[in-house]
Amino acid sequence: MAKQNVAEQLVDILVRAGVRRLYGVVGDSLNPVVDAIRRTPDIDWIQVRHEEVAAFAAGAEAQITGRLTACAGSCGPGNLHLINGLYDAHRSMAPVLALASHIPSSEIGLGYFQETHPDRLFAECSHYSELISNPRQMPRILQTAIQHAVGQSGVSVVSLPGDIASEPAPDTALQTALVTSRPTVRPGDAEIDALVRMVDEADRVTLFCGSGTAGAHAEVMQFAERVKAPVGHALRGKEWIQYDNPFDVGMSGLLGYGAAYEATHECDLLILLGTDFPYNAFLPDDVKIVQVDVRPERLGRRSKLDLAVWGDVRETLSCLTPRVRAKSDRRFLDKMLKKHADALEGVVKAYTRKVEKHVPIHPEYVASVLDELSDDDAVFTVDTGMCNVWAARYITPNGRRRIIGSFSHGSMANALPQAIGAQFTDRRRQVISMSGDGGFSMLMGDFLTLVQYELPVKIVLFNNSSLGMVELEMLVSGLPSYGTTNHNPDFAAVARAAGAYGVRVEKPKQLAGALKDAFKHKGPALIDIVTDPNALSIPPKISREMVSGFALSASKIVLDGGVGRMLQMARSNLRNVPRP
Repeated sequence: MAKQNVAEQLVDILVRAGVRRLYGVVGDSLNPVVDAIRRTPDIDWIQVRHEEVAAFAAGAEAQITGRLTACAGSCGPGNLHLINGLYDAHRSMAPVLALASHIPSSEIGLGYFQETHPDRLFAECSHYSELISNPRQMPRILQTAIQHAVGQSGVSVVSLPGDIASEPAPDTALQTALVTSRPTVRPGDAEIDALVRMVDEADRVTLFCGSGTAGAHAEVMQFAERVKAPVGHALRGKEWIQYDNPFDVGMSGLLGYGAAYEATHECDLLILLGTDFPYNAFLPDDVKIVQVDVRPERLGRRSKLDLAVWGDVRETLSCLTPRVRAKSDRRFLDKMLKKHADALEGVVKAYTRKVEKHVPIHPEYVASVLDELSDDDAVFTVDTGMCNVWAARYITPNGRRRIIGSFSHGSMANALPQAIGAQFTDRRRQVISMSGDGGFSMLMGDFLTLVQYELPVKIVLFNNSSLGMVELEMLVSGLPSYGTTNHNPDFAAVARAAGAYGVRVEKPKQLAGALKDAFKHKGPALIDIVTDPNALSIPPKISREMVSGFALSASKIVLDGGVGRMLQMARSNLRNVPRP
């Protein structure tokens, strides 16, 4: 039996760690690893057209599956292209291992062709970034990298010179057990005791939830019922907490809607559950605040806390709920539910008014129809910018759908690459990329990856020929829009030329039929929808200072558009409010 080389040993360890795919672009320093994958049946090499796409795809796969995923880039410029997608994965707490292949080990530090120092370059967007300079290091460094990525929920980077990858592996390679899942974290008794006292002493409690409430929907609802608390959420908490929620008061932040802002500011006690909500201008400074988070470094970095609780949301609430006194006074909750419904009523007319005749098409209408026609377990990947707005306001979560975007890093062009990673996890599951024309055109080359692998991703392209969110930022700063207009081709024709299904929609009456036909198509499809670039409406009371750095008071609504089925939900929740 032929002796293993380092690349083959590396691939074997990745397989044992549960990695199913390695996304990347081949290159000479990476060739030994790619060849080892070619000869290993339990892992696939996924050829993309740009390494940034590889990192985004790996991050999306990790968010869908919860498993370790991997991407790779060749030496110098090749692995440098990974960095933006790795930043996004790291900030999204996605366990991703990046392999940065390197120049020949004897040339490191001598200004060799394509030389960079990846072990330094990736330090800021990873929990662990190390260079393998000797074959005997590889198993332990790779194991350590895997444990960092999985255990700390983020990125690890291993730099491997091509010549080291080709060398014989050591005879006595370590076969240690690998960490492939995270434990739950229970808070200490002292923190639980203190939190019980604070909840019992408060007359008005509000919960504000983030992505850390994943898997804790039932526990959040039970606690909210026990203490009669309105429940708001950040964008990353939407998919986990908005559905089946009779306590819902909407979302806070620039994209906020409803009464979440009022609920967080008019309470006696605000409990932040699994959220690293970045905009501290939306958080109150005159109420007691408790934060519960599994990442202790996040406790208190957005607001002054009266109590910091280190623990999983689910474990914390399981300990807390049985011990707090049940509250019977619903007045604060009912007041917030009514404010929420009234706020949604106030903006929904902008979406409903002559929407089926409006040309160019209202993007709100597109998102609403898309929500109605999509599968109950669809995965939506969402471009940064105005697509974030439409997803936040119109895509209805139900506990089975997923909504993935660059919500923490805020990168353009994330939706198509993330759709690639999401679709590889299950070709039978509907994956929809809500792309803006700016984001799509930035990494449009990897539309060819969909065609090459026959991935049935459906790209719903909101084509307003502009960078809409940037125009909004300029507008509220008192600047004329400049450099934001895109001169676009017929994207549907481009899709057809690439060998995919493509259709262009310019009138509202064409929309539903076009979406249905594209969804029925078995391969990749692009629906190029010409939308209104003037869909934004800024209320006159919004000042420049209020929106500087996205620090907008959420008691005002920046984007005057409809809110889809959320209004129906709010009306439904109002039925629980006792009539005088």
